Amino acid sequence: MNSHAAPAYGLWALLLLNTGLIILFAASFFRPRTGRDWRTLGGFSAFVVALFAEMYGFPLTIYLLSGWLGGRLQDAGPASHDGGHLWFSLLRLHGDPHSHPVHLLSSVLVAAGCVLLASAWRALHSAQQRGVLAVSGPYGLVRHPQYVALVVIMLGFLLQWPTLATLLMFPVLTLSYVRLARREERRMAGEFECAWECYAHGRPAFVPRLSRVRGALAGLVRTDRPGKTGSPRGPAAATPATHGRTRS
Repeated sequence: MNSHAAPAYGLWALLLLNTGLIILFAASFFRPRTGRDWRTLGGFSAFVVALFAEMYGFPLTIYLLSGWLGGRLQDAGPASHDGGHLWFSLLRLHGDPHSHPVHLLSSVLVAAGCVLLASAWRALHSAQQRGVLAVSGPYGLVRHPQYVALVVIMLGFLLQWPTLATLLMFPVLTLSYVRLARREERRMAGEFECAWECYAHGRPAFVPRLSRVRGALAGLVRTDRPGKTGSPRGPAAATPATHGRTRS
């Protein structure tokens, strides 16, 4: 749809629809249980609301920056939705911002974060059903894939539609997730002791090692070949079973 053919902002119904869908999606896979979980989801939800409030409601950032940056903001008035793609405007690019590599990269990051969040939840749920530590799937690469997924989704949205509010919230939320992860690790270490130490040894908290990523991709290729069956490899496969809540 041509952004000049319809009202660009004040689309409050669309705001509610998009925020509701994304928050429900995140909640359905994150499955908050404790107060800490709800605070984590609440921070992410606040980020999403702040983002879509300016994307579809009132473009506060555009109004605040338009006087400072002047003509560098392409079509930055309330009549144009394209002005919200600030990276596109600030770089003085022309054409449709939705086809620019920055926007395409943002879409890839958001999609990848959603896939990672769903995959991490499946691995966690499966482990909880069997009463063991979650060590398969994304948990075989990093100790906190769910937090990584939330940060990747937020980063994708920042590339797509940056606002002053979300730019300020992003580092605060990222730091809060790191602190929450450290607290969870201390609790898990006290609860599972040797089993947790075996799992955590040599496995990064947030950024996977390239060698492990290559190994995981190679394992997927071998599994997809006819006559081949996949099997877990590395320390994750040897982690002993243990009971209790397995979120890491």
